[in-house]
Amino acid sequence: MLLPRLFGEDLLDEIIDFPDPREFAKIDRKLYGKHAAQVMRTDVHESEEGYEVDIDLPGFKKEEINLTLEDGYLSVSAAKSLDKDKKDLKGRLIRQERYAGSMQRSFYVGEGVKEEDVKAKFEDGVLKLSVPKAEQPKIPERHTIAIAG
Repeated sequence: MLLPRLFGEDLLDEIIDFPDPREFAKIDRKLYGKHAAQVMRTDVHESEEGYEVDIDLPGFKKEEINLTLEDGYLSVSAAKSLDKDKKDLKGRLIRQERYAGSMQRSFYVGEGVKEEDVKAKFEDGVLKLSVPKAEQPKIPERHTIAIAG
């Protein structure tokens, strides 16, 4: 039995080298810089025909974005890496605020939606998706049967 009050609050930390819990909150900041909270901001608009989805992906190129449709889930992933082997011969790097990393979001669009139905366009750092509504299965009408007697 462990008695942290006898040995101090960090007894387990002395036995097992746990990372500082405050570091977990900073993981996104390490990947995406100080603007981590603004990555992949999404707007979804519904119309009678389907949904219009706008996802902010600033700083990404079209080649760095991947869309997949599987089991009714539309997944958007983006990955960016910085080439660390390149050296600027004109001067030294004083500050670097660009980020590297990957991110992903998934949306349930229904199992009736097919890949060819989804339209995607990427311009000015915004991924625009047009997703039709999946056809809902028809619920059979309920008929009441009169009971004689």
